[in-house]
Amino acid sequence: MARLLSVNVGLPRDIAWKGRTVHTGIWKDPVQGRCKVGRLNVAGDGQGDLAGHGGEMRAVFVYQIESYRHWQDQLQRTDFVHGQFGENFTIEGLPDDAVCIGDRYRIGSAQFEVTQPRVTCYRVGIRVGEPRMPALLTSSGRPGFYFRVLAEGEVGAGDAIVKVGEAEERMTVAEINALLYSSEHPRDRLERALRIGALSPGWRWSFEALLKGQATGSAGGNAGLAPASAAHPVAPGFRRLAIAAIDQESADVLSLSLRDPDGRLLPPAQPGQYVVLRLRAAGDGPPLLRSYSLSGPPSTERHRISVKIEPNGAAGAYLRDHVRTGDIIDVSTPRGSFLLQPGERPVVLLSAGIGATPVLAMLSALAEARSTRRILWLHAARDKQHHPFAAEVRRLIRALPQGRLYVCYSRPGPRDRMGEDFDAAGHLSRSAFDAVSMPREADVYICGPNRFMTDMKVELTAYGVAPERQRIEIFSGGESLNPGIVSGASSAPHPPADDADTGPMVSFARSGIAAHWNASAYQNILDLAEACDVPVRWSCRTGVCHNCESGLISGTVAYELQPLDMPPEGNLLICCSRPTGDIVIDL
Repeated sequence: MARLLSVNVGLPRDIAWKGRTVHTGIWKDPVQGRCKVGRLNVAGDGQGDLAGHGGEMRAVFVYQIESYRHWQDQLQRTDFVHGQFGENFTIEGLPDDAVCIGDRYRIGSAQFEVTQPRVTCYRVGIRVGEPRMPALLTSSGRPGFYFRVLAEGEVGAGDAIVKVGEAEERMTVAEINALLYSSEHPRDRLERALRIGALSPGWRWSFEALLKGQATGSAGGNAGLAPASAAHPVAPGFRRLAIAAIDQESADVLSLSLRDPDGRLLPPAQPGQYVVLRLRAAGDGPPLLRSYSLSGPPSTERHRISVKIEPNGAAGAYLRDHVRTGDIIDVSTPRGSFLLQPGERPVVLLSAGIGATPVLAMLSALAEARSTRRILWLHAARDKQHHPFAAEVRRLIRALPQGRLYVCYSRPGPRDRMGEDFDAAGHLSRSAFDAVSMPREADVYICGPNRFMTDMKVELTAYGVAPERQRIEIFSGGESLNPGIVSGASSAPHPPADDADTGPMVSFARSGIAAHWNASAYQNILDLAEACDVPVRWSCRTGVCHNCESGLISGTVAYELQPLDMPPEGNLLICCSRPTGDIVIDL
């Protein structure tokens, strides 16, 4: 007979870890006597990171004493106490390879349903005192599982655990865990998993993504785990392309058209994607690496990029002053996940300044296809002199049966004509959405300065556009994910204080930072990125969750810890890899 050995609770606390502060509820202590279990929690318990833990589908975490004994043997430990693995219920019986998703149990006066395996993160490694623990729990098939509370009640140590029902489709916790995290994702088993009604939404989304990846023929990797920013990997490496033409688009924007010097076809690009340029500026310093959206129509003969010449911009100044027609520069394969989505929904292309480039490529593709979708072009510029692509956009809009543009000038010049050059003075705001009768069900693509994109997301949400319909492109580093880390003062990316003069060069393309690899100072590339304050995403730090998966623009890496499921060619997991030579990463 399975039974409940201990009920463990704890409220979130701040702990010191690697010079940072982590807010976590991983510390749980046994409760004396009986304890009330509610729909969302055990009385007296709390989670520090509600995005990754807690909620209706993860109300109670369960771990088995048999797994305790396994880890005591494996780690040669004798100091474990109930709650050591962050569980609310320490139980005897119900192993992960026997319990199925959808099984229902009565404990005390409460009833529960199994919803998913545990998703491990770095905090369990902190609590156990073993940094590898997230990977060990997952690879061993001993993750533990979550209960949903079907009927609230009271529980206590010593209560019997009585099975009262089960799902029609039988898949164990261990099977579901392996189906997501191992390198094997058989289609029939994915379909079986999705027939389990009790399976939590997050796991259901991951399995649906794996099925979709198989249907579209994606090359390797784990579509159920990879972040959107790494969803479209391409082979690493630079290609030498010739400057076919240079055009002045506005007072501070010029376009460069690129072609293969031998007339070979260029790799196809999707509207919204970008390339990375490697510029060999004068001096002995590292090359300049900059990301530029493809701004022209879809073509395998020429790629066009458009560059804003900033007052202190080294790359823009170099291109303006030193690059001429016929010159050869290093260019990466087109990459990126800021893509025009297929379908019939209305499209809103929302940009400011040079942020027009990726959405201009989308507009070109829609015009070339003679799309009948409703398409709105909303753009903010300073004035006519600083308004690139004005004539080109008007020409493209005229080719679209339901196309319309709306332009705001923040500081129109004395010769700028309202109603002809621009539609309103000031900044883009809710009033512009009203003026064009923006449909709230539209897919909205946003690109521009970070403050502009933040403001637009707020305005769009207030207007009624669902957050999942809002897509943004960020070039100066990505969006961070550091679960549980208490935010401190943010710093701009910078070389590390102890940068060496030797070792492989690691370049973070989006952040514009390059540093030498020092194997004695860093265990992995993630450590180096954090030393440079480069925006990064991570959760497990052991090659399991793939949150840190990033594009590998050039070079190769070796893995210190072998990931459970390797990323595809062109991507890497920065939490467990080291450079084998000079590398460029899309961060």
